[in-house]
Amino acid sequence: MSELDWQGKRVTVAGLGVSGIPAARVLHGLGAVVTVVNDGADERAQAQAAELEAEGITVRLGDGASLPEGTELIVTAPGWKPDKPLFAAAAEAGVEVWGDVELAWRLREVTAGRAAAPWLAVTGTNGKTTTVRMLASILEAAGLKTAAVGNIGVSLLDAVLGDEKYDVLAVELSSYQLHWAPSLRAHSAAVLNLAPDHLDWHGSMEAYAADKGRIYEGNTVACVYNAADPATEDLVREADVEEGCRAIGFTLGPPGPSQLGVVEGILVDRAFVPNRQKQAQELAEVSDVNPPAPHNIANALAAAALARAYGVEPAAVRDGLRAFRPDAHRIEFVAEVDGVAYVDDSKATNTHATEASLAAYDPIVWIAGGLAKGATFDELVERSAKRLRGVVLIGADRALIREALARHAPEVPVVDLDRTDTGAMPTAVREAAGLARPGDTVLLAPACASMDMFANYNKRGEAFADAVRGLAAERA
Repeated sequence: MSELDWQGKRVTVAGLGVSGIPAARVLHGLGAVVTVVNDGADERAQAQAAELEAEGITVRLGDGASLPEGTELIVTAPGWKPDKPLFAAAAEAGVEVWGDVELAWRLREVTAGRAAAPWLAVTGTNGKTTTVRMLASILEAAGLKTAAVGNIGVSLLDAVLGDEKYDVLAVELSSYQLHWAPSLRAHSAAVLNLAPDHLDWHGSMEAYAADKGRIYEGNTVACVYNAADPATEDLVREADVEEGCRAIGFTLGPPGPSQLGVVEGILVDRAFVPNRQKQAQELAEVSDVNPPAPHNIANALAAAALARAYGVEPAAVRDGLRAFRPDAHRIEFVAEVDGVAYVDDSKATNTHATEASLAAYDPIVWIAGGLAKGATFDELVERSAKRLRGVVLIGADRALIREALARHAPEVPVVDLDRTDTGAMPTAVREAAGLARPGDTVLLAPACASMDMFANYNKRGEAFADAVRGLAAERA
C-alpha cells in the first residue's frame, strides 16, 4: 500500500503494548482511522489509552472480542491467539488480519526516496536472539549499517519508518509473528531448531512448525537449516522460494557441499565458495565464539551463513564473532568459588534450551524448576543423566523433574526445596555448592518459566548471580 491508500482507512489494532501502541501511532500518522481494542482495563492500560486518545486515536478497553463497525483491516499484537472471537468475526466479515511484522513489511517503502533494506531473518525454538545479535555484529564488522530488530525488542516499524537508513536488517521473528505475516519475503532466512513450545497457542506441533516455516517463503538467496535437526530441512523442502534460492545447512561436524561446519576447531564454509565440491573457506576459530558451547557454535554458524549469503567477506565473520558479547542470563559465567564455576542460563525456559545448556558442561550440579508450561522432562533427564553430579529443585512444578530424575537418574542426589518465594535462590545456591566438587559447574538452567517465583527470567538470573556473589563473599 502507498501512503495515500491509508487515508481514511478504518483499521482496528488488537492489543496495547510494545507492538500495538507503535502500530496505532504509525497508522494514525498515515491518515488511517484507528481504533485500538484491548482485553484488559487495568491502571497501566488506562494510562496508555489516555495517551493515545489525546493523539486522536480511539481506544476500547475491556472489549477485545467484538469487531468495531466498519473495520477494513485488523493489525494484531503477535501474542493474540488465532482462536480469539475478534478474528472469527473478522473472517466472517472478510477482513484481513496482519501482525506488526506484516505491517512493517508492507510499509517498508512508504518513506519517499528511500530503498527498502533487505531482511535477513531468524527463527527457531531457541537461540534466536543470540543468533540475530551475532549476525548484526558480523554485518557491522563488514561496514554495513544494520540493526538487530523484531522479536528482540526493537520495533520493526521504528527501523522501517525511522530516520536511520539501513543497508540490511537482522530480524528475529517468533512463531506468533510469523503466523500473522503472510506476505513476508526475506532475502535469506534461518530456522535454527524445532522443539515443542507454545503448543497451547498454535494448537499442535504441526501448526507450530508450519508457522516457523513461513520464514522461508519467497526467500531469494538462501534458506539456512540445521543439519542436525531434520525438521528444519523438511521446512526448506516445503517452502515456495524464488528461482535460484539455495538450501544451506550448518553442522557442528565437518561440512559437506553447501554447508557450514567445524573442522579441527575452525568454522569453515563450503557453501559460498567458487568450488564447493573441493573448496572450504576458513571463517573463524571456535575460540572466537563467546561462549564456545556447542549450541552457541551452532548459532554462530547460522549467523555466518546468513551473512555470507548477503556477500560478507570471511574476515568480517571472524571480527564480528570476536566483537559479540552475549546478553545476560544466557550461559553467562558468574564466578568461580572454591574451584566450582557458577553459570547463569536463566533464559533456558524450556527443555530444548536446557538440554543444549547441560551438554556444554560436565560434571554439573543442576538448579532447575519453575512453571513447566505443560512440558515433560523424561527425555531431557535421560539424555543428560551422566553429566549430573547433583540436582537442586525449586519452583511450583519441581515434582515433575524430581519424578523424571527418579525414573532415569535414581543415583543422582536431589535436594528438593519446597519453596516458591524469591528468597529461595540463596538457599538453592548454597545447597548446590554443598553438592559440587572442584572442577564442577553449578548451572542454573531451569527448563521452566519463572513466573511462579520471579517477574521474569531476568529477575531469576539476577537472583542467582546475587546469591553466587554472596557465597563468594562468605568464603573469601
